[in-house]
Amino acid sequence: MRLGVIDIGSNTVHLLVMDARHGARPVAQASDKTTVRLMRYLEPDGCISDEGVAALTEAVERAAEVGRKHKTEATMALATSALREATNGPEVLAALSELAGVPIEVLSGKDEARLTFLAARRWYGWGAGRLLLLDIGGGSLEIATGVDEEPDVALSLPLGAGRMTREFLYDDDPPEPRDVDRLRKHTRAVLEDAVGPVRKAPAPDHAVATSKTFRSLARLAGMPRDVLGPGTRWRMLRAHLEDWEPRLARLSSTDRTVLPGIGPGRALQIVAGAVVAEEAMRALDVEEVEICPWALREGAILQHLDRL
Repeated sequence: MRLGVIDIGSNTVHLLVMDARHGARPVAQASDKTTVRLMRYLEPDGCISDEGVAALTEAVERAAEVGRKHKTEATMALATSALREATNGPEVLAALSELAGVPIEVLSGKDEARLTFLAARRWYGWGAGRLLLLDIGGGSLEIATGVDEEPDVALSLPLGAGRMTREFLYDDDPPEPRDVDRLRKHTRAVLEDAVGPVRKAPAPDHAVATSKTFRSLARLAGMPRDVLGPGTRWRMLRAHLEDWEPRLARLSSTDRTVLPGIGPGRALQIVAGAVVAEEAMRALDVEEVEICPWALREGAILQHLDRL
């Protein structure tokens, strides 16, 4: 069965097409991504501006068309924190659902964490033992831990890289050191209040991270772990991230694009992402993470196959 997932996130609208059947590993056939950076279109009253709606409309139309070209038999559409929280989210979602050709499922933060955890569990298998998962999106940070396919604890915190850039680092490029310090203090306070249930859980056997933010940081501050089939798997030490984060903050977003792993679509918000990643690893006493190539979209497909 050829399945498609349209993921309407805070930073991108991303289509993933996979050939999948129950009991077999899904195989990616196509991927198409449009950078929207929805956080920049949020008005003071919390609604998405007309310009933002137009950008979303164009991106979803493109994703639906690419899915048709690849002859998907079924398509799922997911929306995460930015649309979930927008005051005009229901009206925007209704219009986008018509363009996508399917109803758009608005995921709660806990569901984002749960589906991403499912993808990581299937990728690493039971032999990985207890997993601790970290995922930084544009609008939120997801944390989950557990030994089964359903996590024991699943959290979603408003610490996404796009959100934190807009709230703390938007005025200056490169950001002022005092603004980076404000972001760090805010991140620590949010984590301190929220991660108690994760700390109380048994220590993980394996700490993994997903999302483009973590992948970009690992390309920059991490190291290849090994080669498993196609592509290199990356791991990242917190000590290396701590070394790179202040250097990133001293560069403009244009200068960051010459660094490995930091493309134009990620350069503006990578400093905020690095601060959140570093503080999350510190709060959970994680010295090293391995980058998992599967995340929310793969988790949605796996759940769909399980339900068939």
